Amino acid sequence: MHVETPIQRRKSRKIMVGTVPVGGDAPISVQSMTNTETTDVAATVAQIQRLQLAGADIVRVSVPTMDAAEAFGEIRRQVQLPLVADIHFDYRIALRVADLGVDCLRINPGNIGREKRILSVVDKARDLGIPIRIGVNAGSLEKDLQKKYGEPTSDALVESALRHVDILDKLNFFDFKVSVKASDVFMAVAAYRKLAAQIDQPLHLGITEAGGLRSGTVKSAVGLGALLMDGIGDTVRVSLAADPVEEIKVGWDLLKSLKLRSKGVNFIACPSCSRQNFDVIQTMNELEQRVEDITVPLDVAVIGCVVNGPGEAREADLGLAGGSPNHLVYIDGAPSQKLGNDSLVDDLERLIRAKAEQKKTQLAKEEANTIIKV
Repeated sequence: MHVETPIQRRKSRKIMVGTVPVGGDAPISVQSMTNTETTDVAATVAQIQRLQLAGADIVRVSVPTMDAAEAFGEIRRQVQLPLVADIHFDYRIALRVADLGVDCLRINPGNIGREKRILSVVDKARDLGIPIRIGVNAGSLEKDLQKKYGEPTSDALVESALRHVDILDKLNFFDFKVSVKASDVFMAVAAYRKLAAQIDQPLHLGITEAGGLRSGTVKSAVGLGALLMDGIGDTVRVSLAADPVEEIKVGWDLLKSLKLRSKGVNFIACPSCSRQNFDVIQTMNELEQRVEDITVPLDVAVIGCVVNGPGEAREADLGLAGGSPNHLVYIDGAPSQKLGNDSLVDDLERLIRAKAEQKKTQLAKEEANTIIKV
């Protein structure tokens, strides 16, 4: 499918969060955060494994106490994904999780006390090759900035972020990423745009406390979509008051819609109208659930009538154009076969899986040929 205006991404330095590159020419990574009690190791591990199956690249875990730090060490031993430890104020927790195998520390240097404490954390991170995420949030700005600006603003967020950046710069530590989150879309977008012009570190995008599944998805899509289309952003977290797995799904859908990453089935489906020759909405609801496990990038069009159906179906890897009495399937742009309504979802699932396997084999061959040429 032709892309009219490919996004030109901002140039940023690359850091490594475990095995996942962030920034530079690396793909934009998708993150979420556990909402289990970290001291409940079994529940937290189970949730991280679900997030991994959904496509998470990185998972953040809150570590508020030393007991949670010890639990984090056991969690680290049981999961494969890179883990970020979310720490506030207590530098000793940061030192402990560093020894226990953390892949990134989410800790604001200016909030952990005296210079000696900051230096101990930074030295430990440097020695073990652990990056840091500076995370500024409109809801927890420093008191003097609240007084200076009167209320949270994009300038206040950026000033707070640059304070922490300055601390790390003076300590010659440059392996960090930064976020400047707000629940207000305009404030967050403005802050990220201003910060992107002042530093070259990777940026972690998020509209914090965006809301529930529907409203939070819309708000995040508006704010993060605007930034991503500007080429800003190296890793994303969609913050939803919902199952964290939904955050990963929305994050992927957002990146797929902008052609920034591809994974799994990308559906092109009509909203349906009186022209439809099969129940498009019911068909889509069933199909989306059935093929969630497919990771091969695949465009699938499901269109209910002959007006837009053939055009959309021809452009997809696999497409269905509604007809009467049967519906025409296109594969790789060419008419393939007709399907009736009796077992439509079953037949479509079978064809999608077959196409996915074919494309998987094709991609593996292309990758092998690339390796041989190199």
